[in-house]
Amino acid sequence: MTGGTEPTLPAELGPELPAVQLAPRLAQFAAVARLEHVTQAAELLGMPQPTLSRAVARLEAELGVDLLARQGRTVRLTRAGRLLLASVERALAEVERGAEAARAEADPQTGRVAFGFLHTMGTDTVPALLRDFRRAYPQVRFQLVQDYVGAMLDRLRAGELDLCLVSPLPDGDPALAARRLDEQRLYLAVPADHRLAGRRRIRLAEVAEEPFVGLERGYGMRAITDGFCAEAGFVPRLAFEGEETETLRGLVAAGLGVALLPPALVPRPGVVELEVTAPRTRRAIGLAWAAGRPVTPPVAAFRDFVLSRRGRLLAHD
Repeated sequence: MTGGTEPTLPAELGPELPAVQLAPRLAQFAAVARLEHVTQAAELLGMPQPTLSRAVARLEAELGVDLLARQGRTVRLTRAGRLLLASVERALAEVERGAEAARAEADPQTGRVAFGFLHTMGTDTVPALLRDFRRAYPQVRFQLVQDYVGAMLDRLRAGELDLCLVSPLPDGDPALAARRLDEQRLYLAVPADHRLAGRRRIRLAEVAEEPFVGLERGYGMRAITDGFCAEAGFVPRLAFEGEETETLRGLVAAGLGVALLPPALVPRPGVVELEVTAPRTRRAIGLAWAAGRPVTPPVAAFRDFVLSRRGRLLAHD
């Protein structure tokens, strides 16, 4: 047997269950119990005194126990009333804390934005966006999530994320809205001692027989790579699959394959990047959000800010 606080289990819900039937009247009961006066409690709640009296009487009838002992217009708690009031006060305090937290999320100056983005955007693009945005909104808080596109879009649909910076953009899903912001050139990374390393430009078909290293299925870059290779007339032979582009760059440097990758911020020893002339290996970067779902002021402000960076999101190569 272990010590500690027992976890709070959610109340069962349904038309005949106590939590649903009693909840609307608990705050009214608490007001009467605190003031020990029905008329004063009605004034506090801004409701007619007869309506409040009937509400408390219905609460007692539903519980099958007297909660208040009436003495004219004043009342005092019975033992059962004191037991119920202790739980009601805790519940009301939790509701108030929850309401405050919800209001804080939507505060235009201090609210929170749940923002997802690709791993490849996390080194420079996203930090620059956040830096520039917080010049105008210095207290807005961010929950940052880096993941592959499929997982982020699932979380967007579920309401766990507000906005996602993605590539490729979701297409044909009525639950999602997306706007194209920029495009990024993808280079073929080859080992420094590769037969093509001395070239500046190549056609992708020239490496059709080479082993590739790439991201796992489900990642946007994997789908993009497969698509460009299909345009070039071949299916890439994946020797290694991973989850990080920098890991792939290391595998290329070790001579284990070639890869289509965004440009490296810092040149990687042992890796040469070649421009691909056919097909045109560029990927679209865009912002996605749930279509038709209301957004809080801080989310709307950040969305508008990101959309205003259209054509300037990335450092062009």
